[in-house]
Amino acid sequence: MSRPAASGLDDEDSKLLTLARGAMARSGGDTGAAVRDTDGRTYAAGPVALTSLRLSALQVAVAMAVASGAEGFEAAVIASGADVGDDPGLAPLTEVSADAYALAVDPAGDVRHLAVPA
Repeated sequence: MSRPAASGLDDEDSKLLTLARGAMARSGGDTGAAVRDTDGRTYAAGPVALTSLRLSALQVAVAMAVASGAEGFEAAVIASGADVGDDPGLAPLTEVSADAYALAVDPAGDVRHLAVPA
């Protein structure tokens, strides 16, 4: 079954959505996230849900990027059927890059801009 395309996304953000959806499918969770750093590299992840550690998909993607040497972010896309407006990964995303933006895309392909912490 193919997923609907998300209208209003440019090619680069569409790529992030594809990566986020892939991470969501691989993790078996209901959320996936992908980020693009200022060098154009991308990182995608699903959530971590262990007894001793809980991280959102966005937190994992941001941590992977920073651990790989990313010095800044351009964008993040979260694919989810859940409300992700208060995702704890938004704060570290904008801590690294105040100008980074975040988008949430639901299963129907509807896109919404997320408010990022200042």
